[in-house]
Amino acid sequence: MENKNYLVTWYITLIGFLGIFSTTISKNPVLPLFVKGLGGSDSILGIIAAASPLAGIIFSFPVGFLADKIGKRKLLIISGVIFTISPLLYLVVSNPLYLIPIRFFHGMATAIMGPVASAIIISFFDKNKGEKLGLYSSATLFGRTLAPLLGGFLISFFASYSGLFNYRIVYFSAFILSLPIIILAILIPKEPKNNSIVQSFSLKEMTVALKRFLKSGIVTSTAMIDMATYFIYGVLEAYLPLLLVQKNISASQIGLLFSMQVISIALTKPFFGRLADRIDKRLQILSGILILIITTLLISLLPNYYVIVIDILFFGLGMSLSTVATSTYLAENVAKTELATSMGILSAIMDVGQSSGPFLTGFIITLYSYHMGFYFAGGVAFLSAIFFYSQAYRHPVKSN
Repeated sequence: MENKNYLVTWYITLIGFLGIFSTTISKNPVLPLFVKGLGGSDSILGIIAAASPLAGIIFSFPVGFLADKIGKRKLLIISGVIFTISPLLYLVVSNPLYLIPIRFFHGMATAIMGPVASAIIISFFDKNKGEKLGLYSSATLFGRTLAPLLGGFLISFFASYSGLFNYRIVYFSAFILSLPIIILAILIPKEPKNNSIVQSFSLKEMTVALKRFLKSGIVTSTAMIDMATYFIYGVLEAYLPLLLVQKNISASQIGLLFSMQVISIALTKPFFGRLADRIDKRLQILSGILILIITTLLISLLPNYYVIVIDILFFGLGMSLSTVATSTYLAENVAKTELATSMGILSAIMDVGQSSGPFLTGFIITLYSYHMGFYFAGGVAFLSAIFFYSQAYRHPVKSN
């Protein structure tokens, strides 16, 4: 049994790495260049870019609910099929508008994989689920970091070829890299004590389940922590580069800054996951969000690049500390038959945060300044921390 669980860890970890690698190489840096090559405008590019996260917002909860009903492994296999088919669709595109449904379809793969993979890990592991979730999350982050490097190399290497060949070779590479996902998903054994599977479900059941979750202070406050975390993360991705340009910091330095941030998160998540298995997760979540608040409020006030690097590294540590504990904390406060459903809610609200952060903060920055924009983002996180504290500490902590 222990050996089987060990294999499950690596199957899921590889699925996470390859899945995120495949979707990331399909968009960064190739997607904007491909859209321009097809004659698409900036406004069309914006719609295309929004299609993939929109799929996560729409499908994460229904997919989680469905996984609890028909089986998590089946949904993960479906995710692998979508990961494999999607890159092939880019190869036949001649009109940039066709990329909207393709990006939405591709986004469905990650919308399925995220909550289902987390739920599978939690269902196979009890005492060290935080550590395993941290390992899986780190794998996805490494995929997200390495994919643009390979994508950029392929575009440059095949630049001398005519037409859009160099872009299409990137999408063909995404297809090749996604093929093992289906095999790995099939190799995952069925969930232990397969008692979460039922033969029937309905839209009414899903609506009832959603209402029940949203009425739970534990569920909503934990989800709000993730929402606020990715709200800030989205704001930093969108507006920190512009602020740094104002400070005469070069593009290469900005790129290095964000790479260091992602690496700091990826390297520390397994460690903080192990920590979450051993201490009060509420304290870990609050500590992480507090670090995020402080680093966000400070970032626009810091005098030079090197101090900003230190601030960003601490931001990464805070993000790692908090997000790896939210999933395990939520899993301990919902029924085992609703693990995937709860992970789906967490994933959907996270996507809402990452999408709405740049949108809402953009108005604040336009009306006032970058300083006020970052203060606004920090304020959102502060409110989420208060809400989480008020709900989580009303209930006794459950032992690991």
